[in-house]
Amino acid sequence: MKKILLSLLLCCLSVAAVQAQKKDSAKTPKAAKADTLAPYKKSPTLPAFNILLTDSTTLFNTYNIPEGRVTVLVLFDPDCSHCKAITEMLTKSMDSLKNIDFYFVTPVHSMTAIKGFSELHHLDQYPNVKAVGRDTEFFYGTFYGVKYVPDLAVYDKHKKLLHLFEGTVTVKELYKISRGK
Repeated sequence: MKKILLSLLLCCLSVAAVQAQKKDSAKTPKAAKADTLAPYKKSPTLPAFNILLTDSTTLFNTYNIPEGRVTVLVLFDPDCSHCKAITEMLTKSMDSLKNIDFYFVTPVHSMTAIKGFSELHHLDQYPNVKAVGRDTEFFYGTFYGVKYVPDLAVYDKHKKLLHLFEGTVTVKELYKISRGK
């Protein structure tokens, strides 16, 4: 009798598992696709997250970025040669990018490395570089589904996403996007 009840229970569980799989696979392709979108695609408004600035005490929240200017969030790694090259390219072209506010963010824990990167590129000398610091909550990588660094998220003057550059960008592309072209 115990064997029959055990067999019946296993059979019921198997049927329930098959029904659950059918229910999951019954999702419309649109609904299934929406589930796999990175959060920035679901919510194209500039997200609020904390950046620990290089003084190691000040937390800047991106919610406080004012509207009215194009904003670029730059995800970098202080040891990344591509990040250094992009930053050098940007700093050499700051005159043509003066309508853009830059916020450099890294998930790297070493504040010494972050400060070194900032000093190497003289980021404090550019009035449109508004912040350099650490993403204390590793928010950026998750929100944007980052695969490569550098990664640049470009927002318009109303804090709406214009473009996400993954891995590389040229000054010309950045200039065109920031001008709405």
